[in-house]
Amino acid sequence: MIGSASIRTTSTRRLTRTIRRSTFSLVLSLSMTVALSMFAITQQALELSAAPRATEFKLDNGMRVVVIPDTRAPVVTHMVWYRVGAADEPAGVSGIAHFLEHLMFKSTEKIPMGEFSKIVARLGGQDNAFTSQDVTAYFQRVAKAQLPKVMEMEADRMINLQLTEKEVLTERDVILEERRSRVENSPASILDEQMDAALYYSHPYQNPVIGWEHEIARLTQKDALDFYKKHYAPNNAILVVSGDVTPDEVKTLATATYGKHKANPAVGAPRVRQKEPPHRAARRLELKDTRAGKASVHRTYIAPAYNTAAPGEAEALDLLLKVVGGGSTSRLYKKLVVEDKVASSSSGYYSGGALDYGKIAFHAIAAEPGNAGLDKAEAAIDRVLAEVRRDGITQAELDRAKNLYLADYIYESDSQNTLARRYGWALTIGRKLSDVEGWPEAISKVTLDDVKMVAAKYLDIRSSVTGRLLPEAPETAAAGAAPPAQKPRS
Repeated sequence: MIGSASIRTTSTRRLTRTIRRSTFSLVLSLSMTVALSMFAITQQALELSAAPRATEFKLDNGMRVVVIPDTRAPVVTHMVWYRVGAADEPAGVSGIAHFLEHLMFKSTEKIPMGEFSKIVARLGGQDNAFTSQDVTAYFQRVAKAQLPKVMEMEADRMINLQLTEKEVLTERDVILEERRSRVENSPASILDEQMDAALYYSHPYQNPVIGWEHEIARLTQKDALDFYKKHYAPNNAILVVSGDVTPDEVKTLATATYGKHKANPAVGAPRVRQKEPPHRAARRLELKDTRAGKASVHRTYIAPAYNTAAPGEAEALDLLLKVVGGGSTSRLYKKLVVEDKVASSSSGYYSGGALDYGKIAFHAIAAEPGNAGLDKAEAAIDRVLAEVRRDGITQAELDRAKNLYLADYIYESDSQNTLARRYGWALTIGRKLSDVEGWPEAISKVTLDDVKMVAAKYLDIRSSVTGRLLPEAPETAAAGAAPPAQKPRS
């Protein structure tokens, strides 16, 4: 028996050594595979950026045109971007940029009321529009053969929009209902809106894109037409066409449609907005609402945008937030959800695609109810952010974040619609073609020191707003109900 035990022990040791060697070989092989995969993705992204995809030219009336050829299918994405958004609205008429976007689908001398989208649909295409703080964009996706028609239609409504009082008042009711649906019926949206108002002391980003309800209710036909005439002109617009076209084809069509319009000398100047003073005190908000589900904590920081950041800072912020808040492998999720179990979910992101200021945001749903649960979740967020401000991140985390971003870049570059949006958005907020196409290289150059620097600089609690969302008992809410909205004026 002793001899048998000795033989079994020796065999077990040999087997253990064999397993260890096999495991080590497997881990080494997997590590090399991952490293080679990361290298391949990085190289592919850099090769994409090294070969310019877009061509830019300008019409005689000042309208900029960008063409991104893609001959894989006889389809095109046609977009017109205006250098105007909610942050360009006059005081007292918040929401007018978004309101006008809706009204642009009404009528011109050539197109009857409500027919624009129907015509695009009959052509077999799709269309839509959107408004942000800095841009307003209109787009159609159609077969290549229908491109001349949609360019003719879009060029027509650029300067020939007709609005009746009835159309304006009817659409105003639609906008008010949209606000009630998207904002007033969503406690989280109300809190987000209030936090933005607190984050910006003086800059117009403090106002919601959809507008404040009491100001939407007073928008008029004159307000819409004044805003239209002030901002909609060829020399304040950028045309982006992506798909089965050549630059020469687009230039011929653009000259025959948009090129007919005269430039408006009153528009097109650089946009100058109120600047933020130094932020010296953290701000805190609390919203209680009977419709709120689980208690949640939110944190936002003011930060530079890609357009205003020092070289490399915006790219470093993107990578920092991917490591700290990007998904289930992020530091926040692992700390709050997996290890401490003080939250059921968490997230974080950096939004840098703006003309003036960017924003850093964090969010967590507390695992325990009430302020006690929020205290624990917020304290855990503070610990994670303090650690990254002090120590930065690891090389492995940085490499993984770069790999994820560059992989997304390659994947998204396969979509002509995404390419049209990528170029159009960047150029409308003041970026250049070289900025768009050089982004992978800029991301690849970010160092650990860069990330640590932006973490220490921009995760400063004095530049933040912390918001808490809590469920409230119905009887308590009834006692503090808000007064009714003002009656709209016609």
